[in-house]
Amino acid sequence: MKKNYKVIFTLIMIASAYGVNKTGTTSAKFLSIGVGSNAVGMGGAYTAVADDATAMYWNPAGLSFHNTKEIYFNHANWIADISFDYFGLTLPLNPRSTIGFNITSVTMEEMEVTRYGNEDTGETFKAADYAIASTYALDLTDRFSIGFNGKFIQQSIANSHARGFAIDFGTLFTTPFGFNLGTSISNFGSKLKMTGDDLLVGVDVDENIDGNNESVTGILSTDYFDLPLVLRIGISDKIKLGLRNTLVLSLDAVSPNDNANYINFGGKINLLAGLISVYGGVNSLFLDDAESEFCFGIGIRLPSFMRNALSINYTYEEMKFLGSSQQMSISINY
Repeated sequence: MKKNYKVIFTLIMIASAYGVNKTGTTSAKFLSIGVGSNAVGMGGAYTAVADDATAMYWNPAGLSFHNTKEIYFNHANWIADISFDYFGLTLPLNPRSTIGFNITSVTMEEMEVTRYGNEDTGETFKAADYAIASTYALDLTDRFSIGFNGKFIQQSIANSHARGFAIDFGTLFTTPFGFNLGTSISNFGSKLKMTGDDLLVGVDVDENIDGNNESVTGILSTDYFDLPLVLRIGISDKIKLGLRNTLVLSLDAVSPNDNANYINFGGKINLLAGLISVYGGVNSLFLDDAESEFCFGIGIRLPSFMRNALSINYTYEEMKFLGSSQQMSISINY
Protein backbone atom coordinates (compact mmCIF):
# COMPACT_ATOMS: atom_id res chain seq x y z
CA MET A 1 0.00 0.00 0.00
CA LYS A 2 2.89 2.40 0.64
CA LYS A 3 3.99 2.04 -2.98
CA ASN A 4 0.41 2.85 -4.10
CA TYR A 5 0.42 6.05 -2.06
CA LYS A 6 3.77 7.09 -3.57
CA VAL A 7 2.39 6.71 -7.09
CA ILE A 8 -0.76 8.67 -6.22
CA PHE A 9 1.32 11.45 -4.63
CA THR A 10 3.52 11.64 -7.74
CA LEU A 11 0.45 11.98 -9.99
CA ILE A 12 -0.93 14.80 -7.86
CA MET A 13 2.39 16.66 -7.99
CA ILE A 14 2.54 16.28 -11.80
CA ALA A 15 -0.95 17.72 -12.23
CA SER A 16 -0.41 20.57 -9.78
CA ALA A 17 2.85 21.87 -11.23
CA TYR A 18 3.26 24.49 -13.92
CA GLY A 19 -0.40 25.49 -14.17
CA VAL A 20 -1.04 28.02 -16.97
CA ASN A 21 -4.36 29.51 -18.09
CA LYS A 22 -4.68 28.54 -21.76
CA THR A 23 -8.47 28.37 -21.95
CA GLY A 24 -10.05 28.91 -25.35
CA THR A 25 -6.92 28.40 -27.45
CA THR A 26 -7.85 25.23 -29.37
CA SER A 27 -10.29 24.05 -32.03
CA ALA A 28 -12.59 20.98 -32.01
CA LYS A 29 -13.23 21.39 -28.29
CA PHE A 30 -15.95 18.72 -28.48
CA LEU A 31 -13.08 16.19 -28.39
CA SER A 32 -12.62 17.12 -24.71
CA ILE A 33 -16.16 16.05 -23.72
CA GLY A 34 -15.99 12.86 -21.66
CA VAL A 35 -17.44 9.77 -23.38
CA GLY A 36 -19.48 7.05 -21.68
CA SER A 37 -21.80 6.94 -18.69
CA ASN A 38 -19.50 4.71 -16.66
CA ALA A 39 -16.37 6.77 -17.29
CA VAL A 40 -18.02 10.15 -16.77
CA GLY A 41 -19.75 8.85 -13.64
CA MET A 42 -16.32 8.01 -12.21
CA GLY A 43 -15.24 11.61 -12.66
CA GLY A 44 -13.34 10.90 -15.86
CA ALA A 45 -10.73 8.89 -13.93
CA TYR A 46 -10.77 6.11 -16.50
CA THR A 47 -7.31 5.90 -18.08
CA ALA A 48 -6.24 2.91 -15.97
CA VAL A 49 -9.73 1.30 -16.03
CA ALA A 50 -10.74 1.50 -19.74
CA ASP A 51 -12.60 -1.80 -19.78
CA ASP A 52 -15.39 -1.13 -22.32
CA ALA A 53 -15.79 0.28 -25.84
CA THR A 54 -15.22 3.84 -24.56
CA ALA A 55 -11.58 2.82 -24.06
CA MET A 56 -11.13 4.01 -27.66
CA TYR A 57 -11.60 7.53 -26.26
CA TRP A 58 -9.90 7.25 -22.84
CA ASN A 59 -7.13 4.73 -23.49
CA PRO A 60 -7.22 2.55 -26.63
CA ALA A 61 -4.87 0.02 -25.03
CA GLY A 62 -7.80 -1.15 -22.90
CA LEU A 63 -9.44 -2.99 -25.81
CA SER A 64 -6.93 -5.85 -26.05
CA PHE A 65 -6.07 -5.65 -22.34
CA HIS A 66 -9.67 -6.62 -21.45
CA ASN A 67 -10.42 -8.52 -24.71
CA THR A 68 -13.39 -6.20 -25.23
CA LYS A 69 -16.14 -7.56 -27.50
CA GLU A 70 -18.92 -5.01 -27.41
CA ILE A 71 -21.46 -2.86 -29.24
CA TYR A 72 -21.87 0.42 -27.40
CA PHE A 73 -24.34 3.31 -27.68
CA ASN A 74 -24.16 6.46 -25.54
CA HIS A 75 -26.36 9.56 -25.57
CA ALA A 76 -25.96 12.70 -23.48
CA ASN A 77 -28.32 15.63 -23.07
CA TRP A 78 -25.52 18.14 -22.84
CA ILE A 79 -25.69 21.86 -22.09
CA ALA A 80 -27.74 24.37 -24.15
CA ASP A 81 -29.92 21.65 -25.75
CA ILE A 82 -26.88 20.09 -27.42
CA SER A 83 -26.96 16.35 -28.15
CA PHE A 84 -23.73 14.43 -27.63
CA ASP A 85 -23.62 10.87 -29.00
CA TYR A 86 -21.05 8.09 -29.20
CA PHE A 87 -21.13 4.72 -30.96
CA GLY A 88 -18.47 2.07 -30.55
CA LEU A 89 -17.91 -1.42 -31.96
CA THR A 90 -15.01 -3.67 -30.94
CA LEU A 91 -13.91 -6.91 -32.59
CA PRO A 92 -11.22 -9.15 -31.05
CA LEU A 93 -9.00 -10.57 -33.81
CA ASN A 94 -7.34 -13.12 -31.52
CA PRO A 95 -6.61 -13.42 -27.77
CA ARG A 96 -3.90 -10.73 -28.05
CA SER A 97 -5.30 -8.07 -30.42
CA THR A 98 -8.54 -6.15 -30.97
CA ILE A 99 -9.80 -3.64 -33.50
CA GLY A 100 -12.56 -1.11 -32.98
CA PHE A 101 -14.60 1.57 -34.73
CA ASN A 102 -16.23 4.60 -33.16
CA ILE A 103 -18.19 7.71 -34.07
CA THR A 104 -18.59 10.82 -31.92
CA SER A 105 -21.11 13.50 -32.83
CA VAL A 106 -22.29 16.82 -31.43
CA THR A 107 -25.52 18.06 -32.97
CA MET A 108 -28.13 20.73 -32.31
CA GLU A 109 -31.38 22.01 -33.76
CA GLU A 110 -31.50 24.59 -36.52
CA MET A 111 -30.93 28.19 -35.43
CA GLU A 112 -32.15 31.45 -36.92
CA VAL A 113 -29.77 33.64 -38.90
CA THR A 114 -29.49 37.17 -37.53
CA ARG A 115 -27.51 40.02 -39.06
CA TYR A 116 -26.60 43.47 -37.85
CA GLY A 117 -29.62 45.66 -38.48
CA ASN A 118 -31.71 42.69 -39.65
CA GLU A 119 -32.54 40.24 -36.89
CA ASP A 120 -35.58 38.73 -38.63
CA THR A 121 -34.10 37.20 -41.80
CA GLY A 122 -36.29 34.09 -41.95
CA GLU A 123 -33.16 32.03 -42.67
CA THR A 124 -31.80 29.16 -40.59
CA PHE A 125 -28.48 27.36 -40.29
CA LYS A 126 -27.08 24.20 -38.71
CA ALA A 127 -23.92 23.42 -36.76
CA ALA A 128 -22.42 20.01 -35.98
CA ASP A 129 -19.15 18.29 -35.07
CA TYR A 130 -18.08 14.74 -35.93
CA ALA A 131 -15.15 12.42 -35.30
CA ILE A 132 -14.95 9.05 -37.09
CA ALA A 133 -12.21 6.72 -35.89
CA SER A 134 -10.75 3.24 -35.92
CA THR A 135 -8.65 1.59 -33.21
CA TYR A 136 -6.07 -1.17 -32.97
CA ALA A 137 -4.85 -2.57 -29.65
CA LEU A 138 -2.28 -5.27 -28.94
CA ASP A 139 -1.09 -7.15 -25.85
CA LEU A 140 2.70 -7.15 -25.89
CA THR A 141 2.79 -9.33 -22.75
CA ASP A 142 0.20 -10.75 -20.39
CA ARG A 143 0.59 -7.54 -18.31
CA PHE A 144 1.21 -4.79 -20.87
CA SER A 145 -0.82 -3.55 -23.86
CA ILE A 146 -0.66 -0.67 -26.33
CA GLY A 147 -3.33 0.89 -28.52
CA PHE A 148 -3.80 3.44 -31.31
CA ASN A 149 -6.91 5.34 -32.36
CA GLY A 150 -6.82 7.28 -35.64
CA LYS A 151 -9.66 9.69 -36.43
CA PHE A 152 -11.05 12.07 -39.00
CA ILE A 153 -12.46 15.28 -37.51
CA GLN A 154 -14.96 17.72 -38.98
CA GLN A 155 -16.55 20.86 -37.58
CA SER A 156 -19.23 22.63 -39.58
CA ILE A 157 -21.39 25.71 -39.15
CA ALA A 158 -23.71 26.92 -41.91
CA ASN A 159 -21.64 26.70 -45.13
CA SER A 160 -18.22 26.69 -43.48
CA HIS A 161 -16.21 23.79 -42.12
CA ALA A 162 -12.87 22.68 -40.72
CA ARG A 163 -11.39 19.22 -41.26
CA GLY A 164 -8.36 17.35 -40.01
CA PHE A 165 -6.86 14.12 -38.72
CA ALA A 166 -5.55 13.06 -35.33
CA ILE A 167 -4.26 10.02 -33.47
CA ASP A 168 -4.57 8.81 -29.88
CA PHE A 169 -2.03 6.52 -28.23
CA GLY A 170 -2.30 4.62 -24.97
CA THR A 171 -0.66 2.00 -22.76
CA LEU A 172 -2.01 -0.13 -19.92
CA PHE A 173 0.07 -2.09 -17.44
CA THR A 174 -0.75 -4.39 -14.53
CA THR A 175 2.00 -3.92 -11.95
CA PRO A 176 3.43 -6.74 -9.83
CA PHE A 177 1.67 -5.07 -6.88
CA GLY A 178 -1.78 -5.69 -8.38
CA PHE A 179 -2.87 -2.18 -9.42
CA ASN A 180 -3.07 -0.87 -12.99
CA LEU A 181 -1.14 2.01 -14.54
CA GLY A 182 -2.42 3.69 -17.69
CA THR A 183 -1.18 6.49 -19.91
CA SER A 184 -2.70 8.09 -22.98
CA ILE A 185 -2.07 10.98 -25.35
CA SER A 186 -5.17 12.15 -27.23
CA ASN A 187 -5.74 14.37 -30.27
CA PHE A 188 -2.22 14.58 -31.64
CA GLY A 189 -2.73 15.86 -35.17
CA SER A 190 -3.09 18.65 -37.69
CA LYS A 191 -4.36 22.12 -36.89
CA LEU A 192 -7.84 23.07 -38.07
CA LYS A 193 -8.82 26.09 -40.15
CA MET A 194 -12.32 27.23 -41.12
CA THR A 195 -13.04 27.40 -44.86
CA GLY A 196 -16.20 27.61 -46.96
CA ASP A 197 -18.61 29.81 -48.88
CA ASP A 198 -19.54 31.89 -45.84
CA LEU A 199 -16.04 33.36 -45.89
CA LEU A 200 -16.63 34.86 -49.37
CA VAL A 201 -17.65 38.51 -49.11
CA GLY A 202 -18.08 41.43 -51.50
CA VAL A 203 -15.56 44.21 -50.89
CA ASP A 204 -14.69 47.62 -52.23
CA VAL A 205 -10.93 47.55 -52.62
CA ASP A 206 -10.60 51.30 -52.03
CA GLU A 207 -13.62 53.35 -50.99
CA ASN A 208 -11.71 56.57 -51.70
CA ILE A 209 -11.43 55.82 -55.45
CA ASP A 210 -14.43 56.51 -57.71
CA GLY A 211 -15.24 54.21 -60.58
CA ASN A 212 -13.57 51.06 -59.31
CA ASN A 213 -15.37 47.73 -59.01
CA GLU A 214 -17.31 47.79 -55.74
CA SER A 215 -18.24 44.08 -55.85
CA VAL A 216 -14.88 42.33 -55.86
CA THR A 217 -15.09 38.95 -54.13
CA GLY A 218 -12.83 38.68 -51.10
CA ILE A 219 -12.09 35.84 -48.70
CA LEU A 220 -12.07 36.45 -44.96
CA SER A 221 -8.77 35.31 -43.50
CA THR A 222 -8.99 32.67 -40.78
CA ASP A 223 -6.21 31.23 -38.66
CA TYR A 224 -5.12 27.68 -37.84
CA PHE A 225 -5.85 26.40 -34.32
CA ASP A 226 -4.35 23.44 -32.46
CA LEU A 227 -6.43 20.44 -31.48
CA PRO A 228 -7.08 19.93 -27.73
CA LEU A 229 -4.04 17.75 -27.05
CA VAL A 230 -4.19 16.05 -23.65
CA LEU A 231 -1.90 13.77 -21.65
CA ARG A 232 -3.45 11.45 -19.05
CA ILE A 233 -1.66 9.34 -16.45
CA GLY A 234 -3.85 7.08 -14.35
CA ILE A 235 -3.79 4.51 -11.59
CA SER A 236 -6.58 2.14 -10.55
CA ASP A 237 -7.00 -0.69 -8.11
CA LYS A 238 -9.67 -3.31 -7.50
CA ILE A 239 -10.53 -4.42 -3.97
CA LYS A 240 -12.67 -7.48 -3.20
CA LEU A 241 -15.57 -6.95 -0.81
CA GLY A 242 -16.69 -10.44 0.09
CA LEU A 243 -17.21 -13.15 -2.51
CA ARG A 244 -19.34 -11.32 -5.08
CA ASN A 245 -18.64 -7.60 -4.62
CA THR A 246 -15.71 -5.43 -5.69
CA LEU A 247 -14.62 -1.83 -5.23
CA VAL A 248 -12.72 -0.03 -8.01
CA LEU A 249 -10.81 3.16 -7.18
CA SER A 250 -9.18 5.27 -9.86
CA LEU A 251 -7.22 8.51 -10.11
CA ASP A 252 -6.04 10.41 -13.20
CA ALA A 253 -3.58 13.27 -13.60
CA VAL A 254 -4.55 15.28 -16.68
CA SER A 255 -2.43 17.81 -18.58
CA PRO A 256 -4.23 19.56 -21.49
CA ASN A 257 -2.66 22.07 -23.87
CA ASP A 258 -5.57 24.51 -23.46
CA ASN A 259 -5.92 24.71 -19.68
CA ALA A 260 -4.09 24.16 -16.42
CA ASN A 261 -3.35 20.66 -15.09
CA TYR A 262 -5.84 18.91 -12.82
CA ILE A 263 -6.82 15.65 -11.11
CA ASN A 264 -9.84 13.35 -11.65
CA PHE A 265 -10.89 10.85 -8.98
CA GLY A 266 -13.63 8.23 -8.97
CA GLY A 267 -14.86 4.96 -7.59
CA LYS A 268 -17.26 2.17 -8.46
CA ILE A 269 -18.85 -0.62 -6.45
CA ASN A 270 -19.84 -3.77 -8.35
CA LEU A 271 -22.49 -5.71 -6.47
CA LEU A 272 -23.61 -9.31 -6.99
CA ALA A 273 -20.79 -10.16 -9.39
CA GLY A 274 -21.43 -7.02 -11.44
CA LEU A 275 -25.20 -7.28 -11.82
CA ILE A 276 -25.51 -3.83 -10.23
CA SER A 277 -22.90 -1.09 -10.17
CA VAL A 278 -22.92 2.24 -8.35
CA TYR A 279 -20.27 4.83 -9.14
CA GLY A 280 -19.34 8.42 -8.46
CA GLY A 281 -16.48 10.87 -8.78
CA VAL A 282 -15.16 14.40 -9.02
CA ASN A 283 -13.03 15.93 -11.74
CA SER A 284 -10.95 19.04 -12.35
CA LEU A 285 -9.53 19.00 -8.82
CA PHE A 286 -6.94 21.78 -8.25
CA LEU A 287 -8.23 23.60 -11.36
CA ASP A 288 -9.22 27.23 -10.80
CA ASP A 289 -12.80 28.02 -11.88
CA ALA A 290 -13.58 24.36 -12.57
CA GLU A 291 -17.01 23.94 -14.14
CA SER A 292 -17.87 20.34 -13.15
CA GLU A 293 -18.64 19.80 -9.46
CA PHE A 294 -19.50 16.12 -9.07
CA CYS A 295 -21.06 13.17 -10.90
CA PHE A 296 -22.61 9.83 -10.00
CA GLY A 297 -24.49 7.01 -11.67
CA ILE A 298 -25.90 3.52 -11.54
CA GLY A 299 -25.81 0.56 -13.90
CA ILE A 300 -27.38 -2.86 -14.32
CA ARG A 301 -26.08 -5.85 -16.24
CA LEU A 302 -28.29 -8.64 -17.61
CA PRO A 303 -25.94 -11.56 -18.36
CA SER A 304 -28.46 -13.66 -20.34
CA PHE A 305 -30.13 -11.17 -22.68
CA MET A 306 -30.65 -13.03 -25.99
CA ARG A 307 -27.54 -15.13 -25.20
CA ASN A 308 -25.54 -11.95 -24.69
CA ALA A 309 -24.81 -9.60 -21.79
CA LEU A 310 -26.78 -6.33 -21.84
CA SER A 311 -25.60 -3.37 -19.77
CA ILE A 312 -27.51 -0.14 -19.10
CA ASN A 313 -25.83 2.78 -17.32
CA TYR A 314 -27.07 6.21 -16.29
CA THR A 315 -24.94 9.16 -15.12
CA TYR A 316 -25.79 12.58 -13.73
CA GLU A 317 -23.22 15.39 -13.75
CA GLU A 318 -23.68 18.66 -11.86
CA MET A 319 -21.98 21.80 -13.16
CA LYS A 320 -21.34 25.07 -11.40
CA PHE A 321 -22.70 27.56 -13.94
CA LEU A 322 -24.12 25.51 -16.82
CA GLY A 323 -26.67 23.43 -14.88
CA SER A 324 -26.46 19.66 -15.27
CA SER A 325 -26.05 17.00 -17.92
CA GLN A 326 -27.21 13.41 -18.12
CA GLN A 327 -25.82 10.44 -20.01
CA MET A 328 -27.36 7.07 -20.83
CA SER A 329 -25.50 4.15 -22.36
CA ILE A 330 -26.60 0.75 -23.64
CA SER A 331 -24.04 -1.90 -24.53
CA ILE A 332 -24.10 -5.52 -25.62
CA ASN A 333 -21.22 -7.89 -24.95
CA TYR A 334 -21.69 -10.50 -27.64
